[in-house]
Amino acid sequence: MTPLALSPSFSVSAGLHHREQKTLFGCVEQRQNFIKAGQFSPSVCSGRSFTSVDECTWRRSACSRDSRKGKSRGFKGLESFNDNFHVRKSLFSVCHEKNDLRGGEFETDKGENEAFLSSAQLGCWAVTAIYVGWLFILPYAPGDPVWAISPATIQMLIDLSLNFFFVLPLTAYLGNLVGIHGLAPVLHPVDEGLFNFVIGWTLLFAPLLFTDRKRDRFGGSLEGLWLIQMLLTNTVLAPYMAIRLNRENANRRKKSWENTLGRALKGGAKYVGLVGATVGVVSVLWGLFGRPEGGFGGIKERWGYLLEYIGRERLAYAFIWDIILYTVFQPWLIGDNLSNVREENREFVRVLRFVPYVGLFAYVLGLREEVKKV
Repeated sequence: MTPLALSPSFSVSAGLHHREQKTLFGCVEQRQNFIKAGQFSPSVCSGRSFTSVDECTWRRSACSRDSRKGKSRGFKGLESFNDNFHVRKSLFSVCHEKNDLRGGEFETDKGENEAFLSSAQLGCWAVTAIYVGWLFILPYAPGDPVWAISPATIQMLIDLSLNFFFVLPLTAYLGNLVGIHGLAPVLHPVDEGLFNFVIGWTLLFAPLLFTDRKRDRFGGSLEGLWLIQMLLTNTVLAPYMAIRLNRENANRRKKSWENTLGRALKGGAKYVGLVGATVGVVSVLWGLFGRPEGGFGGIKERWGYLLEYIGRERLAYAFIWDIILYTVFQPWLIGDNLSNVREENREFVRVLRFVPYVGLFAYVLGLREEVKKV
């Protein structure tokens, strides 16, 4: 088979190891040879010109129909015009190894199509509009809208924030044992449990967002977006899900840096996962059994209070929306980034990703070390 001609400037080592280096090369088809070899139909691969290794990854399906079955057909050899090197790796291998280091799977492998992506993107923008309108502006949902928020709701927000991750309540409990009182606001344990459950889940989303293979399509600060999600409102996740579905722009310059927060949350994913999982478990137990001396009743009474709390407080009502959206977005994001997970854990995470909270914990613990460094 006649090998494909590559420009002399192309470097396979650069394509494999320097992830963001752009290379220009020609994808020259020896059409008749391929057809005679039974590897292509006449309608496939009509002499394309790829401008980067990134572009090669999403066009790969047109030049290698059987790659999903593990057969790298077509580009069996690459050879420069001036015979400076001869490469036995296929073009598929070059693209695959480069994309794999970025922690992604090939979009074409997943059968993505323009109609589906457009519908999903429109749905995410619709969810964003409904979330903002229904929960922040309109007066019809339970509780007060933002423009008519009551002093009691503001005070509850302050008290819940002070009880962030149960630091003050647990400190107060230890203080009570030695006769020191009043270290933390006393709230209903169901309020505290629901608040910290959602915040703990949001913490677990950090390593997933910072290893998302489509995160470069978000033009702003991903660290800033996650901080807003963590400390202010979860509204920002739905528009991120829409923006990440934008068509990839080959001319857009890739981000070559992340600030200290992003690197820390990604590099310390194991510890982030353990903290997030601990907060989730403690939140459930605290809501069910916390503050037994406070007269908040048993499990039946607390469940009844939760339903009443959701029906009267806009904050609690919004938390239920957040839980529903997280339950939808979690398997979606993990499914797009399964190649970030160690191969021996991949199938386990693939199944577990549909379990709210737990699947995200499994993804974070299963991240490959090289993905954390990209």
